[in-house]
Amino acid sequence: MAKKSAPHKTSNKRASGEPAAAHAPEAQPVYGSAEFSTRRGEGGELHQDVDQSGSNDSGASHLTTNHGMRISDNQNSLKSGDRGPTLLEDFVLREKIFHFDHERVPERIVHARGSAAHGVFECTKPIPGLTRASLLSEKGKKTPVFTRFSTVAGGAGSVDTPRDVRGFSVKFYTDEGNWDLVGNNIPVFFIQDAIKFPDLIHSVKMEADRGYPQAASAHDTFWDFMSLMPEATHMVLWAMSDRAIPRSLRMMEGFGIHTFRFVNAQGKGTFVKFHWKPVLGMQSTVWDEAVKLAGADPDYHRRDLFEAIDGGDFPAWDLGVQTFDEDFAASLPYDILDSTKLIPEEVLPIEIVGRMTLDRNPDNFFAETEQVAFCPQNVVPGVDFSNDPLLQGRLFSYLDTQKSRLGTANFHQIPINAPKCPYANFQRDGLMQTKVPKGRANYEPNSLGEAGEINGPRASMDTGFVTFEENGERNDPTAKVRARPELFADHYSQARMFYRSQTEIEQAHIASAIVFELSKVTLAHVRAAMVANLCNVDGDLARRVAAGLAIDLPAKAKAARKIVEMEASPALSIVKNKKDTLEGRKVGILFAEGSRASDIKAVKAAVEKAGGKAMTIAPKVGGIKLDNGSMAADGQLAGTPSCTVDAIALVLTEAAAKQLCMDGAAVQFVMDAFGHLKAIGHDAGAKPLLDKAGVALDEGVTDLSGKFVKAAAKRFYDREPTVRMLA
Repeated sequence: MAKKSAPHKTSNKRASGEPAAAHAPEAQPVYGSAEFSTRRGEGGELHQDVDQSGSNDSGASHLTTNHGMRISDNQNSLKSGDRGPTLLEDFVLREKIFHFDHERVPERIVHARGSAAHGVFECTKPIPGLTRASLLSEKGKKTPVFTRFSTVAGGAGSVDTPRDVRGFSVKFYTDEGNWDLVGNNIPVFFIQDAIKFPDLIHSVKMEADRGYPQAASAHDTFWDFMSLMPEATHMVLWAMSDRAIPRSLRMMEGFGIHTFRFVNAQGKGTFVKFHWKPVLGMQSTVWDEAVKLAGADPDYHRRDLFEAIDGGDFPAWDLGVQTFDEDFAASLPYDILDSTKLIPEEVLPIEIVGRMTLDRNPDNFFAETEQVAFCPQNVVPGVDFSNDPLLQGRLFSYLDTQKSRLGTANFHQIPINAPKCPYANFQRDGLMQTKVPKGRANYEPNSLGEAGEINGPRASMDTGFVTFEENGERNDPTAKVRARPELFADHYSQARMFYRSQTEIEQAHIASAIVFELSKVTLAHVRAAMVANLCNVDGDLARRVAAGLAIDLPAKAKAARKIVEMEASPALSIVKNKKDTLEGRKVGILFAEGSRASDIKAVKAAVEKAGGKAMTIAPKVGGIKLDNGSMAADGQLAGTPSCTVDAIALVLTEAAAKQLCMDGAAVQFVMDAFGHLKAIGHDAGAKPLLDKAGVALDEGVTDLSGKFVKAAAKRFYDREPTVRMLA
C-alpha cells in the first residue's frame, strides 16, 4: 500500500471577490481550496491528500464523486492485485471516465482530426503456434482493413502539422469478427493508469478559462501536470522529438502501445507487442517547417495521403510482433504492464508477420472517416488482453464514448463499423435500429425452436472467444487494492535510454522543443520543476534547457526508484534508420519566363525515374513562355512554398532570377528549402536568387545533373547549425 511521506502543506487562497463555499446554493458542486499534504505511492505517483480536520473540516475541500462519496485515491484504479486486472466495481474510475467520455458533443474528445483509407492486410508469415487468430493462420490470406490516422489534442478543425502524438488505428474485418488495433505513432504513453486519462487530456486541451491554445501543448496547464507526473517523462521526450512532427502519415511507425496476449489453439498464452513499420521508411519535418506548413496547407497530411492513394502510390506498413513469456517478462528491469515502457528491439527482435497496404480512399468523409468507431475491446479468438491498467480502462472507455459521439448503442450497424462476417445476438431495439429481427425470441435460453419458431443463435465452447485464465503472474488476485506494482516507480530509466539513443542533432531538437514549449509557460515554478525532472534523464539535456530558458539549473528531483542504466537502442532514432529514397517524396521545380523547357523535362523525368513525384511551380499557374513553347505550372509560387515539397530544383535564366530577387515569396522559397535542410538543384542562371536567399554551397546544393536526384533523397542535418540556433 502507498506510504505517507512527511506532509508538505500547501494552500490555494480564495481569489478576491470569489464567493465563499458556505454560500454556494444547496445541492450544487462546491469549488473550494484545500490544504493538503503530499506523498508518493509505491509506483512513485504523487498523491495530494487533505486531512479531516483543520481548514478542511467543512467538507468543501474533499474530492468526491458526483454523488458526494469522498475519494481516497485519485491516482490508481481498483485492481485484483497490484498487477491484476481492473475491477468493474471501481465506481470512482467508471464515473470519472463515464463523465469524461461524454463531455463534448459530438466530435471525438481526442483524435478528433483524422484521415483514413481502406486497404488490405496480407499474412506473410503464419504463426499458428502463437495464435489461433485466422488472419495470421495462412500465408497469403488477405483481410480487409480500414485505417485512421489522427492528431490527439486539436479539434476537428485544427491543422495537420502541430507537435502532437498521431493516432494509428486499424480495423481488421476478419472472418471471425472485427479486430481493432488502436494505437499511436509512439510506443509508450504519458500515464500508467486509465484513471488519470481525463486529467491528462484536460491539462493538454485548451485551457478551461480562455479556450486556447488549440492543438498545442505549449501552455501552463499541460506542463504543470507533466511536472507533477514523472511517470510521463519518457513520453514527454518522445513528444518533444521529431516523432511528433512527421513528414507524412505514410512515413511514421505505429504501435499497439500495450502488452497484449496471443493464445493458440491449445490455450497457451504468449505476451505480444504490435509494431507497424512503414515501407517508405520514417521521416520527419523540422520544427520551423512544421509551423510554416500549418499556414501554407492546414490539410498537408490529409492531402498527402489522399493524393498518394489517388495516384496509385499505395502506402504500406509491415506488421511486426515482439512475443515473449512470463519468465522473460519477469527478468526485465521494468514491468511489461506499464504503458510508459517499451521493450527495445535490440533486447527482443521484431518478427514481421504481415503487410498492410492502403489502396482506396473513402467515398464519403463523414460516413467513413468520421463515423468509424474503434474499440480496443474488439478482439478475435487468439488475441487477448494483459492486465495493463491503462488498457483495462480503455476497454470500458472506448465503447462507452460511442454512445455520446454516434448517439446510439447501434453504432456497430453503421456500414464502416459493421463486421464483414455473419453476426447475430439478442440485442434489440434502441435508437437508430436499422435491422428488422424476426420472431419473438429475444432471450436465451429459450425452447421456441421446439414449436417450429425462430429460436436465435447460441454460444459455442468450441469456436467462441474464451478469455485466458491465468491471473497469478506476480500477482495476488485475492487482494483488492488501489496501488501500482513496484517497478512502475521507475520513471526515468527508459527516458534516459531514449534520449541517449538519438543522434546529436536529434538530441538538439528535443532540447530545443522543450525550451520552446516551456518558454510559453508563465509559471516559473513549473518550468523549474520540469527541468528538475529532466536532471534525472540527462544532465546535459537539463543544462541545455535551463540555459535556453535563462534560468538557474535546479536541484535534481527525487526519483521514486533508482535509475537503471540501459543500453542505447539505435532503433529508436529516425536519423539512424532513415531511407535515402525519393519514393513517396515530392520535388518542386521552380521555373519562370524564358526557362529551358528541355531542362524542366529532364529534371522531371529523372525525379520520376527515381520513384518521386515532380511538381512544377511558377509565379503564375497559367501558360508561362519558355525558350521553346510554353508550360502551365502545377502550383503558383506564393501559394506553394517550398515547405510543401521535399527538395527544389531552380530552372531559371539569370534575368528571371534577378527579377525573382524582388519577390519575397521567391526568396523565401529558396531560403526555407535551405533552412529546412533540403536539397537544392540549380542551373547557372539561378545564382542571383541563391545569393539573395543566403544559400551557402554544401553537399546538398548541386547542379541539375544526376547529383541532384541523389541529393534530393536526403535531408542534410550537418547544415542545421549554420541556419538556426539550437539548444
